[in-house]
Amino acid sequence: MEIITLDTNQKHELIDITSKVNSVVKESKVKEGVCFLYVPHATAALTINENADPNIKTDIIKAVNKMVPEHDNYLHDSIDNNAAAHIKSTLIGVSEHIPISNGGLQLGTWQSLMFVEMDGPRSSRKIIVEIIDKR
Repeated sequence: MEIITLDTNQKHELIDITSKVNSVVKESKVKEGVCFLYVPHATAALTINENADPNIKTDIIKAVNKMVPEHDNYLHDSIDNNAAAHIKSTLIGVSEHIPISNGGLQLGTWQSLMFVEMDGPRSSRKIIVEIIDKR
């Protein structure tokens, strides 16, 4: 198991973590298996999507914010004013599984792994990476 740590700079942000995860996979020397990713945070998430066009990140944030508006009389806002971030994390999800074949992640041509920040900026956000060998 490896832990990737990163800092975020904006309230809502998608950060491409593909190269960091690829490094963990290569270091594991696993040729065939599964890469399991998990975010142990209640206001962050993981997703797989395109990274060739940076507008996709903006569009995803815009759509998620439209589905779950900030400050919509959420009960949790009376505690720490971030209920929308909790809901967004729940909708997007906190884990991903990617097959490993020939020692590499089997992502599509345009796919990248993205850490999704919904309550930033934050320091020391963590992504747990577990590599499971098929053998």
